[in-house]
Amino acid sequence: MTQKATRGAVMGGLAIVAAMIGWQAFAEANRVTFPENIDELEQYTTVTRDEVEDILTSREAIEAAKKGQPMPYGTHVVIRFHRDGAITRYFVMQKGEGWGADYPNGRTDDWQFQWFNADRTVNLDENTARCQACHSGRADDQFVFTYDALQAHE
Repeated sequence: MTQKATRGAVMGGLAIVAAMIGWQAFAEANRVTFPENIDELEQYTTVTRDEVEDILTSREAIEAAKKGQPMPYGTHVVIRFHRDGAITRYFVMQKGEGWGADYPNGRTDDWQFQWFNADRTVNLDENTARCQACHSGRADDQFVFTYDALQAHE
């Protein structure tokens, strides 16, 4: 059995068990990792809503966006949420070669999404399928909502 088929069987089995016992499952299986080089990523914009959201990525991704080229495989786009000076959580988009094949319709090309707690552990309670659905409408902007800010960053 291939890795993709195994992952699909496991997730399908978990969904059946969840339905049987009344769980509400949110997180999808994906390949996103927390970036080891987060301190090297550049903050290219900040959004303020309920929390302050610093948005970061690599210099290589910024340069690719400025040239209208695809961001390279391995790119992380990170939202670092904080309130009153304390980090509360992270949202990470990561692009990997062939990752779109993990989902039947490719939804967001080769981008996948994951939520992380402030301690950088995966937050399995967040609905990453919802993230995929929202970002799927941003194909013209490489699936990034802040693409204009990314292109404008010096």
